[in-house]
Amino acid sequence: MMHDVIVIGGGISGLATAYDLMRRGLDVQLLERQVRTGGNAISEGFDGFLMEHGPTTFNASVPQAVEQIDALGLLDQAHDLGPDVKRRYLRDDGKLTGIAATPMGFFTSNYLTLRGRARILAEGLIPRHKGCEETIHAFTARRFGREFADKVMDPMAAGIFMGDSTELSISGAFPKLAEMEQALGSITRGVLRAKRGSEPGRHLYSWDGGIGTIPQVLTRHLGARVHTGITVFGLSKTEQGFAVKTSNGTRNACAVVLAVQPHVAAQLLERVDPVGASATGAIQTPTVNVGFFGYRREQVAHPLDGLGFLSTKDDGCILSGSQFASTMYPHRAPDGFVAISAYAGGVRNPELARVSGIDMAAQMHAELAEVLGIKGDPVVTRFRRWPLGLPQYTLGHAARQKLFFETPKRVEGLYLTGNYTNGVSVANCIKSALDIAGEVAVNLPVSTGASGLAQRAMR
Repeated sequence: MMHDVIVIGGGISGLATAYDLMRRGLDVQLLERQVRTGGNAISEGFDGFLMEHGPTTFNASVPQAVEQIDALGLLDQAHDLGPDVKRRYLRDDGKLTGIAATPMGFFTSNYLTLRGRARILAEGLIPRHKGCEETIHAFTARRFGREFADKVMDPMAAGIFMGDSTELSISGAFPKLAEMEQALGSITRGVLRAKRGSEPGRHLYSWDGGIGTIPQVLTRHLGARVHTGITVFGLSKTEQGFAVKTSNGTRNACAVVLAVQPHVAAQLLERVDPVGASATGAIQTPTVNVGFFGYRREQVAHPLDGLGFLSTKDDGCILSGSQFASTMYPHRAPDGFVAISAYAGGVRNPELARVSGIDMAAQMHAELAEVLGIKGDPVVTRFRRWPLGLPQYTLGHAARQKLFFETPKRVEGLYLTGNYTNGVSVANCIKSALDIAGEVAVNLPVSTGASGLAQRAMR
């Protein structure tokens, strides 16, 4: 049987792609190697607690993604950040500093020196950069000063990407900042303009059941189009489209969307698109360790009145950051208890991949206890190691990105999407998936069957 589209990979990217193709009336089938869909968007409930093994928020600043969430019936059920999220915390030299979550927060806090704060004010006087691609650190040091780059942007890069700001590309990791500089000549002006014009768009949402709610609902809508426990061994180009060799036989489709991790994409592309295989194979995905800890509220001295904290590079410390999960959203801990997540590893501490899970969780708890004033052992502990973590948007990502998007030019009917192509957040993954689904629908040959009639109706 010849299908219109086969989507390989059942994470949020693959599910969102398949769902949009289904809504367009196409005959789409989704293949997932694991026995469950969702990829790393796993939300686990136990004993009244809820742990996010992977992503924790949905950023409402991406309109296309919000539209799909609304189409799924999830927007009305979404929770915004809790009212007790009042500060952002940064840890430097072992000390935690709370900064008010306002535009003037950095100026009213003594986290940065007077000289560092004055240098931020001069950002609007810095000329546009006309040279080659810059790292996050080089970009922010040039525009805001070295202290801001070291003590604010480097912790942010470690927290969002588990990466190193001296290696990550500003245009790849934070393209809006690079675009603001070129369009307006100042990041400060761009941020102030955005605050005036789009305040409602910056909400961070989640649900009672966590981010895992999104893939669950997508999977339910797709129904029998989803096939789990299916391993894909290879692709080959045929006269009609593609033959997909799987652990359950060969399936055929006019088009194929690869929504898998970059190393898997590299393996599947090796024979049909060596250029794409080289580009995807170059993406680094260092190991990430996630710890989840539940405590009685009286055990924790810290007010936990923020999203959590991010850490500067500090010898002897392993945590890149932490989230105060029960402050962020409801239903993360029972009454009288709090839930805290902790993150370590990535580019900053690759050696932690060799530490056992039990030892890793113990080290995480010990560091949290020191920073947050926690007495006694946690009442619950969970640990997750992702051997292949977040993709690193290092220098050269713009060139690789161009190769990703040009895949169908090299191999007609073949497309790539995922968190390594155009943003690691859940919302960006959904937007990228919708973009790819639109390309597939426009370029797919119209058949004479039922799905072909539906295509004509949707175009």
